[in-house]
Amino acid sequence: HIVNGDVWDMDIPPPLKRPGVNIKEGMLLIAIGGEKVSKELSPYKLLVNQIGEEVQLTVAEADGSNPHNIVVKTIPYEMPLRYREWVENNRKYVHKKTGDKVGYVHIPDMSAYGYAEFHRYFLMELDYDGLIVDVRFNGGGHVSPLILEKLARKRVGYDLSRWMGYEPYPEEAVAGSLVAITNEQAGSDGDIFSHTFKLMKLGKLIGKRTWGGVIGIWPRNWLVDGSMTTQPEFSFWFKDVGWGVENYGTDPDIEVDITPQDYIKGIDTQLDKAIEVVLEDIKNNPPLKPDFSKKPKLTLPE
Repeated sequence: HIVNGDVWDMDIPPPLKRPGVNIKEGMLLIAIGGEKVSKELSPYKLLVNQIGEEVQLTVAEADGSNPHNIVVKTIPYEMPLRYREWVENNRKYVHKKTGDKVGYVHIPDMSAYGYAEFHRYFLMELDYDGLIVDVRFNGGGHVSPLILEKLARKRVGYDLSRWMGYEPYPEEAVAGSLVAITNEQAGSDGDIFSHTFKLMKLGKLIGKRTWGGVIGIWPRNWLVDGSMTTQPEFSFWFKDVGWGVENYGTDPDIEVDITPQDYIKGIDTQLDKAIEVVLEDIKNNPPLKPDFSKKPKLTLPE
């Protein structure tokens, strides 16, 4: 294959090289496919059956000037974009609200995707004096032990290299205080994570009682029409409540609700409470800071 002057192996899909479109926030969307949008004809109506297709948009500046056409390729759904915006806004909010003292990470589920999403932010956020772990809306899975193992690591020292700076020991250990946020839409392994976070005394659990569905299914028996059956196969027992998380969930240490009024105003009372609690814990339990002022000097005597 020769794509844009580059040679690519036939078995490897060539990268998409598309020119950017000159669009910025605040511009007006005038028409889609030549049909003008209006109160009666929304963009969603004009994009029905257009998934993955190249469509023509007519856009203009905020004052209506300079109308022009551009071509874009549509996406199947908006959820990944809206999710990334929500996480990024939370992260920026925590950094700003705490004066860059606290990090933030959200775990959407306990599958391979959630494990990857955890590491997308964890490896950047663990060096702050505190860390907020958000498992609200967690869809469950099976990787909670791996994540809890990482969060349970306590820094006891630092490895200082000659050329590459320092890193904590053990590696990938949180620098300081931990707080977790959960809610009634965190279930399955999200239930298990929330309850175990309390059992391991990693920090305060804030939010609402979790969903309470920890009996796992195994979708493995296929039928002749191509459908599949599932059956409950994995129940869960804890040392403190036995089988009690099933059909109940786990209670937070500090219960905080988000009222409809707060939601409309964009106020996340659970996140605000988590910030308050983690800052107080940082004050009472300052994180371990290395003192490199008296490094050993193993040179020959002068």
